[in-house]
Amino acid sequence: MAAGEELTLSGHIQHHLTNAKMCTVDGSVAFNKACSEAGFWTWHVDTLAWSIGLGLLFLWVFRSAATKATTGVPGKFQCFIEMVVELVATNVKDTYHGKSKLIAPLALTIFVWVFLMNLMDLIPVDFLPAFAGFVGEQALGMDSHDVYMKIVPTTDINLTAALAIGVFILMIGYSIRIKGVLGFIKELTLHPFSSKNVPLQIILIPANLLLETIALVAKPFSLALRLFGNLYAGEMIFILIGAVGLAQLPLHFVWAVFHILVIVLQAFVFMMLTIVYLSMASSDNH
Repeated sequence: MAAGEELTLSGHIQHHLTNAKMCTVDGSVAFNKACSEAGFWTWHVDTLAWSIGLGLLFLWVFRSAATKATTGVPGKFQCFIEMVVELVATNVKDTYHGKSKLIAPLALTIFVWVFLMNLMDLIPVDFLPAFAGFVGEQALGMDSHDVYMKIVPTTDINLTAALAIGVFILMIGYSIRIKGVLGFIKELTLHPFSSKNVPLQIILIPANLLLETIALVAKPFSLALRLFGNLYAGEMIFILIGAVGLAQLPLHFVWAVFHILVIVLQAFVFMMLTIVYLSMASSDNH
């Protein structure tokens, strides 16, 4: 019995940690378990759907606030949106020391979008996956156990890595834009070890290139893993709470109250590190 319960708990956890997948196998569209051998080109359709949907929700809410904004005493909704915008604008002004019209909108998008994706973690862990299983069973004739639905996009390393790669591309772009191609190459090869002796400086180039490349790549790498790790750990606890059955709602509430801090903090940290990294890329420190 104990072994059976352990197997059931393991299966419950594994089911909640599995993304809904779509791929092509032998030229035809396949889903979930059939995608186990599909390799790199496998789409996590739940991550894509929820992240894109929440991104559109962000755009709609803020556009709605902008079109309905008044010059008089603002309503509660407008006041809240203005507080968020002011928070982001203040941090951009204090942290980013270059000149760019992109940074503030980018920072606002990152903060609100990542926050909304993190916020999905507060929905009871069995609710939407169970609903998806019911729809799959009733409408498509599928076994509900073969229907997967991960509703927190930031618990998918593919999503956090994609965000980090986007920031990395901007870092390279800003470095080349501000310093030029030659200046960017010099930054990678002539620091941190430098010498006025030309032959010695040439000898130091491989060491400089190695260290600067590691430092450069570590920035987006840390961005992706920090966000993923914190949200994945929180989701795992919610899944374990969900395994206790009817008692999950009180426990879910207690953990959710604490987890709200993690949700907000991780969105803020991702935004701030993005601003800091782009500020470093835009300044000539050497």
